[in-house]
Amino acid sequence: MKVAEEYARTVEEARTAAIRRLGAEEGDPNLEIEVIDEGSKGVFGWGNKFARVRAVLKNDAEDVAEEVLNRILSCFDLTGSIEKEQDGDVLRFNIIGGDMGLLIGKRGQTLDALQFLLSLIYNKKRKDKAKIILDIEGYRQRRERSLKELAAKSADRAKYDRKNVVLEPMAPNERRIIHLALQNNPDVVTFSQGEEPMRHVVISPKTQE
Repeated sequence: MKVAEEYARTVEEARTAAIRRLGAEEGDPNLEIEVIDEGSKGVFGWGNKFARVRAVLKNDAEDVAEEVLNRILSCFDLTGSIEKEQDGDVLRFNIIGGDMGLLIGKRGQTLDALQFLLSLIYNKKRKDKAKIILDIEGYRQRRERSLKELAAKSADRAKYDRKNVVLEPMAPNERRIIHLALQNNPDVVTFSQGEEPMRHVVISPKTQE
């Protein structure tokens, strides 16, 4: 929710200024206008009082997404705070709190599902689409480090055993981390195999010339 208050000589001028300040448009169904003071002209030019108007833009996409997260926390009796960070067309939500393992799920599957839901909610009816990233207590960074370590160790196994190393099924974004981590490795090649949701990465030693 965004709020703006403006003063002007007339209610109409204050209303227009408040709407402009919010970056909204007249007639927006999410826009509410409250006339706090209609102002007055005073007597013989003395005691003029400006009009005061408050404009409220409700159901902003970020606020709706944050409200959904708060409701999810409430449903699971979890207590946490939500941080937001905008970086260009990427909007990050990070949940800070206690035991959030239930919302992360096995290999982050629940977290990915929540992220997909937030993306649908945030980008609904928006022309300027944004990439939504949902994280919990820095889980995604820790998971990425873990996957890169797994990629390096698996590449060494494939190199020295001269055999393919088949990793466990992963989500597309996690498979991509493995592929990128080994794309410049001179000793192995990687490819994905299988059908979703059992699609997995195979790390294969390069044929010696």
